[in-house]
Amino acid sequence: MTDEKSRRDFLGISTFGLAGGLAWKKLGQPLADMIGPGQETAKLGAEISIWVTSENERFTPAPRSRWEQASEIPGTDQIRLNPSLQFQPILGFGGAFTDAACYTFDQLAPSAREQLFHELFHPSEMGLSVGRICVGASDYSTKLYSFDDGEADPDLSRFSIAHDQEYILPVLRQARTANPDLFLFSSPWSPPGWMKFNGSMLGGAMRNHYLPVYAQYYLKFLEAYRAEGVPVQALTTQNEVDTDQDGTMPACIWPQEYEIQFVRDHLGPLVENRGLAVQIWILDHNYNLWGRAACTLEDEKLRRYAKAVAWHGYAGTPEMMSKVHDLYPEAEMHWTEGGPDYTDPGYLTDWCKWSETFTRILRNWCRSITAWNLALDEHGRPNLGPFPCGGVVTVDSRSKQITRSGQYWALAHYSRVIRRGARRFDSQGEARDLEHVALENLDGQQVLVITNSNEARTIELRLGNLMASIPLAANSLTTLAWR
Repeated sequence: MTDEKSRRDFLGISTFGLAGGLAWKKLGQPLADMIGPGQETAKLGAEISIWVTSENERFTPAPRSRWEQASEIPGTDQIRLNPSLQFQPILGFGGAFTDAACYTFDQLAPSAREQLFHELFHPSEMGLSVGRICVGASDYSTKLYSFDDGEADPDLSRFSIAHDQEYILPVLRQARTANPDLFLFSSPWSPPGWMKFNGSMLGGAMRNHYLPVYAQYYLKFLEAYRAEGVPVQALTTQNEVDTDQDGTMPACIWPQEYEIQFVRDHLGPLVENRGLAVQIWILDHNYNLWGRAACTLEDEKLRRYAKAVAWHGYAGTPEMMSKVHDLYPEAEMHWTEGGPDYTDPGYLTDWCKWSETFTRILRNWCRSITAWNLALDEHGRPNLGPFPCGGVVTVDSRSKQITRSGQYWALAHYSRVIRRGARRFDSQGEARDLEHVALENLDGQQVLVITNSNEARTIELRLGNLMASIPLAANSLTTLAWR
């Protein structure tokens, strides 16, 4: 069957709705085949564990509820659950190990850092399981650097990751110790300046004739990190392909034809020939570039090496990712950047905003969510660039006191309960001003995350012939889990 015929078949099927999206399954697979252990209706009287973040609570256990026999008359605020209709599997949740974040972690006393890493990464705690690392300097770095600075060096004779050996690689190894299943992907903000027309890592565009050399440069990075005991499992070709940030920070314009050529003719074959099990993700930019992502995936040879799209949340809407999924349902979606503003008065309490964002991301086919800097100081530093980003956590530069952002508490409601391999399943409802997303872990545990950005209320869950009444605090996040 040709790719074009597959897409026509998919689009034909999707017009029937399937409760807002096609279930994650092969075309022609009977729906009954998707129903596995744990997807059957919950048992009458089974308990529902509940955790709440609200004005006075932070992922705090709440009194449990129970599944009861459903009444014939549904409640006004209701969410209906259909575990038999399943969608994408989940890779995990995490944040970016920028040079700035790793430097900030390195400023902590060893015992304090060990305690924080247990909290952030250990599966019994936050369980963050995805991390982004930078290939050279990003805007959140202590200084401007690549792995081959200076005059043109097409043989890459100067290549060195010595900068990263000081504190970045030790921090990554320690995080992997806390969570051995930590999945790492890498992103470059700029090639070495000598590969670009302006001769600088700040803004500008790539020279086409250096694409083969740049592929070798990226390969050297992957192999050097592997030799340090930090294998990278996926990569993006360029952070934010469609901007050079006006030359104010490490950045590089990548025309679409350059990205296709780089992956298809250079980097993809190199990674494959070296036998590296490294995924390639394209775009690594905002939702509103969904048309570029779709057109890039049209290249059949590129799709041999790149089968995923990385997205940022700064422009457009999450629903734009579904436009690409509708055309290429076999392509994976990953959300790779978005973070708070440390100057925002709601930095510590905007968990509803972030949870609404995460829910919409998951409801539009993403398999992972990666926040921006895991840690920065109280001034959003170190920072080479023009943006006032805050960390998932803040480490005070003087006292070393750690504070946790609203984004941290939003992440907690997902990462603490949703495990790798979980699948999103269908949840629908007329509950006003609520966002919700439902998933099922591999062990059959079912999870529902509800964001209530309005007043306190009680809602009704419906699962087959069962129902449960769930109280929701004002401006709160509520995670529920049952078997």
